[in-house]
Amino acid sequence: MSAPPRGASLRQAQWQPHVLALNAPAGYVPWLTAGGSLTARLKAHSDSFRVQCLHQRVERCLSDEAVAIGMHRPGRVWEREVLLRCDNTPAVFAHTVVPMSATAADWPLFSALGERSLGTTLFGDPLVRRGVLEFARLREGHPLAQRARAALAPAALDAHILYARRCLYQRRQGTLLVTEVFLPSVLELIKTSKNKR
Repeated sequence: MSAPPRGASLRQAQWQPHVLALNAPAGYVPWLTAGGSLTARLKAHSDSFRVQCLHQRVERCLSDEAVAIGMHRPGRVWEREVLLRCDNTPAVFAHTVVPMSATAADWPLFSALGERSLGTTLFGDPLVRRGVLEFARLREGHPLAQRARAALAPAALDAHILYARRCLYQRRQGTLLVTEVFLPSVLELIKTSKNKR
C-alpha cells in the first residue's frame, strides 16, 4: 500500500497545452491527441462498447478545474463519472462537471444521459463549441486518480501515474468540462485492433 500523499501538489494537476510536456509513453499519445469523438474511437477498437455510469450528482468541483469552468473558487457543480468499457474492460475513466448556473436549455440531455455516451451528444450537436485540449499527468494523490482506482476495485491498477486530457465545451450560455483519464488497458486496444481481420 502506498504512503499517503504529502502536500497539496499531489492533489493538483499541472495542465499543459501540449502533449509532449507529459513525456508520456508513446502508446498513449494517439489517444490523448485524437480529435473527434473518443466514444467513436473506442468503438472502432473493440467488438463491444458500453458506458458504466458510476454516479451523476451535485458535488464540489476540484481545485484545478474551478477556474477552467469560470468559478473563482471550488464550489458546487453537477458531476458525472463513468467508466468507458471496451469488451467489458475499463479503458477510460471520464469525469464531467457542469456549473450549477447552467440551465436545461444549455445542456438539455445532460440530466437524462444514464448509461448513454456524453460524447455522442456533444459531437452530434451543432450548437456545441469545443475548446482546446489540455494534458496532465495525474499522480496517485490526485482525486481523479484515486477515484479511477476505486472504480476498478477489485481489479488492480499498478500504474503510479495516469495520463489525462480535458476539454471545455460551450453551448448557449453553459460550459461543461470533460476530463478523460486513460487507463493502461487502453494500450491493449491498439494491439487488438491491429490484429483484427
